[in-house]
Amino acid sequence: MKEAGAEVKVVGTSQSTDVVQSKHGYPVQIDLRAHKVDPDEFDAVIVPGGWAPDRLRRCEATLNFVKTLFKQGKVIAAICHGGWVLVSADVLKGKRATSFSAIKDDMMNAGANWVDEEVVVDGNLITSRTPADIPAFSREIMRALE
Repeated sequence: MKEAGAEVKVVGTSQSTDVVQSKHGYPVQIDLRAHKVDPDEFDAVIVPGGWAPDRLRRCEATLNFVKTLFKQGKVIAAICHGGWVLVSADVLKGKRATSFSAIKDDMMNAGANWVDEEVVVDGNLITSRTPADIPAFSREIMRALE
């Protein structure tokens, strides 16, 4: 996203430390806490995959941030296990979506019409399956932000 000229902010949960470790041990600097963000200052939210969504979905401020942006018609994107945040934010009812196959049932139980496609765009919702799909996922996000 940065390479395409977007200003990127990493929003952490209310309880996260300043630096969190990715699934593969890479450090990620947190710029803002979910309970302190102003949704009006954001054009999109991208929910990562890996282990992060399991923690993000337990933070009410994070879920409120996602819900607010969704209701404002802003871009909501999630890849891999990021769909868990969409499930907990209750933004999937009646939407076509995809995710890592292991959370397919969770997505469907939340009301999504789950499909096994590289990337799925339904209104302001963009979802993708796995890291192999990142190029297509990124293209759709940038297209939506044009």
